[in-house]
Formats: sequence, C-alpha cells, structure tokens
Amino acid sequence: MSTIKKKKTNKLRMILRGLLVIMGGFIAAYGLETVLIPNNVSDGGVTGLSIVGSQLFGLPLGALIAIINIPFIWLGYQQIGKTFAFFSIIGIASLAVGTILFHHTPAIIKGDTLLITIVGGIILGFGMGLALRNGGALDGIDMLAVLLSRKLPFGTSDFILFLNVFVFMIVSIVFGLQGAILSGIAYFIASKVIHIVEEGLSGSKTFKIITTQPELMVETIRDRLGRSATFNEVYGGFSREKFKEITCVINRLEETKLKEIINDIDPKSFVTVYEVAEVKGGNFRKNNIH
Repeated sequence: MSTIKKKKTNKLRMILRGLLVIMGGFIAAYGLETVLIPNNVSDGGVTGLSIVGSQLFGLPLGALIAIINIPFIWLGYQQIGKTFAFFSIIGIASLAVGTILFHHTPAIIKGDTLLITIVGGIILGFGMGLALRNGGALDGIDMLAVLLSRKLPFGTSDFILFLNVFVFMIVSIVFGLQGAILSGIAYFIASKVIHIVEEGLSGSKTFKIITTQPELMVETIRDRLGRSATFNEVYGGFSREKFKEITCVINRLEETKLKEIINDIDPKSFVTVYEVAEVKGGNFRKNNIH
C-alpha cells in the first residue's frame, strides 16, 4: 500500500514540477514580448539568436526557439539525463508557444531604457529561474557551456559569459550598439534573478570556526541562536596542534547574530564562511530560543 502511495506522490510531484516549468516558460515569453523585444532589447543565448533571426528573416520567433534548441536538448539528454531533457522540452515548448500568444500584446513599458532593462530582466529571470528550479531549462546555451567546461580548463560560468559575448555582438547587428548594451544589462539582471529564484531569498551559509573555547561556543550558539553545530578534529599544518573545528549551518538572516556570538566569546577565532546552495535533512530545523 505504501508503495502505491509513494508512486502516486511521485507522479503528483512530477506533474506539479511540469506545471511550474510551463508557467516559467510563459512568464519568460511575456517578458520578452511585452518589455524587451518591443523596445529593441534582446536576451542572450539561443533565445537571443532566435530573436535576431526572427528580426532579420521575418520568421516566427517561437518556431526558431524550438528548432535551434533541438540539438541542445539532445545534448542535455546525453549529458544530464532524460528527466532534465523532458522538462527542458516542456519549458522550451512553453516559451515558444508563449511568444506566439503574447506577440500582439501591447508593450507594458515604452521609452524608459533603465526601466525596460530592469523590469524585462526581472520578468525574464523569474521565468527562467522557475523552470530551472523545477528541473528544466529554457535555453540550450547553458547545456553547451556545461559540456565545454568539462572538456577544457574553464568554468561553466566563464563559458556562458564567453558564448554570450558573441551572441550580443550578433544582436548589435539588428538592434545596434545601444540595443546590444541594454540586452547585456537585461541579461545580467535576469541572471541575478535566476540565482535568487533557484536558491531563495534567505539562502544558507556554513560557518567553520576554530576557537580555543569550542564547547562554550557551541553552547552559546545553541542558547542564543537556536542552532546546533558539529565538531571535527583538525590539526595545525605547522604546529601539529590538535583543534576542535565547529561547523554550523545558518540562514542569511542569522549571520550577523552568529558573528556577534563569535566576537563575544573568542574574537581571535579563525572563521571561514561558505555559501550553501541547498540544505536538506539532518537537524537543520531551528530550535526555539528560551
């Protein structure tokens, strides 16, 4: 019985993810057709190339987005997996259909270049981030960047930036230098919004603390912050002295408070801080502070 319930739950979860990916595609299409394109501003990646092709040859934008992304979807299937490819097909199809549906919708902003790049970037980034958070992609250039970064000694983000430089050079042919610059700004804003949507506004951080008073530090963190922590034994590379290293995961809102605790107990503590993309399981739930 539990196996049947589990299968039903997984199916419902997949359906919900699919609906959210579709919603992301339509939101991104709305941003393109009602803010960016009417004001001669483009997106980056495959969508940017599709916009250029649509403007130059008078072809439907949705058809170009679907056709140009086909080899990248196959690449995603080969490199990442069939589930990712499936959700990407849904997302790209939604983006393509959305551009057709919203094509004749009046622009919601005209003339104000600063507002165009900000609002367009936010709407576009929210749609793309929603799709990525739920396991799909709306643009194939990211998949190409992942593959190339594995073959060559450069990071994925470096390749995405490198490939998009060429995209915006092509964009300048259609929209001019100003249009290409505004497109780059809108793309930058969209990338930041994608990051926020994927990870959430609060986010998490890991603090690693080496202190002379580890027990008191952990006790105070528990009492004043309501967070648990763990110990690791570490050794000084030069002195060979043994220390207890504290590891504590918190959300961003608690960062200042934790720094105050560290400063109160041992201002000379050695502290390193790491960004955390996601936290699951364990005892991460915050305890009540009495």
